[in-house]
Amino acid sequence: MRPTRLAAAATARLAEAGVPSARFDAEVLLAEALGIDRGRLPIADDATVAQANAYEALIARRAAREPLQHILGRAYFGPLTLAVGPGVFVPRPETELLAAWAARQVGRGAAIVDLCAGSGALGLYLAATVPAARVVLVERDPDALAYLRRNAAGAGPEVTVLDADVRDPGLPDRLTGLLGTVDLVVSNPPYVPDGAPLDREAAADPALALFSGADGLDLMRDLAPLAARLLAGGGAVGVEHDDSNGAGTAELLRAAGFGGVTEHRDLAGRPRYVTGRMET
Repeated sequence: MRPTRLAAAATARLAEAGVPSARFDAEVLLAEALGIDRGRLPIADDATVAQANAYEALIARRAAREPLQHILGRAYFGPLTLAVGPGVFVPRPETELLAAWAARQVGRGAAIVDLCAGSGALGLYLAATVPAARVVLVERDPDALAYLRRNAAGAGPEVTVLDADVRDPGLPDRLTGLLGTVDLVVSNPPYVPDGAPLDREAAADPALALFSGADGLDLMRDLAPLAARLLAGGGAVGVEHDDSNGAGTAELLRAAGFGGVTEHRDLAGRPRYVTGRMET
């Protein structure tokens, strides 16, 4: 059967199931089943029976609202291809705005810490784009750590994975070599208020990576002073947040001693991340 016909039928099926990006997902999964790049679909050979059956199985999973990235086993983030799946937060394209901002704040050889690193999207983006960057990726969840270590494996000796909880009062003692020497701290922490509604794909992310108290700021209350200690010698911080708690995030950074605190919006105009600086 012609790939274009398969994709058209699958697009209709996914749209009926409520998938918001039905055509894109149908084409990506068809390219996966055929073993080709998505851009080659218009000129691809007819699908074999085996390929059509494989495609049907993929579409059935997506129609059941399994996240596309879980089906593929990977997510794209800037120049990175990250291993993802059940047990780790799937990075969103909107977070690339924070990553790009962060990369502009530092130069060659910068010391960078990614708190609540998850899959490693932010820290590994910076390791790939900031020359000779020294990056520490901090994550506490064992399931997420498995993906993080896999993603960081090829990043080189200047990238370190640390199994640690940002809320642990003893963590600064484990970071004594970094306190006051870091140039940049980034984080996409759990920030969704408890009980907030989620779409079906977002609900597939681990709760540990999503929720953070009644206002979504419980973890941020520990993260802000930790970031301040790491940046005591001067440097920048950038933290993503929920649509509803940008002002609260900004206030917590100010309370921790950061100046120049600025709230940023994404391309859709939604509050997305907050930045600040620690001056010497």
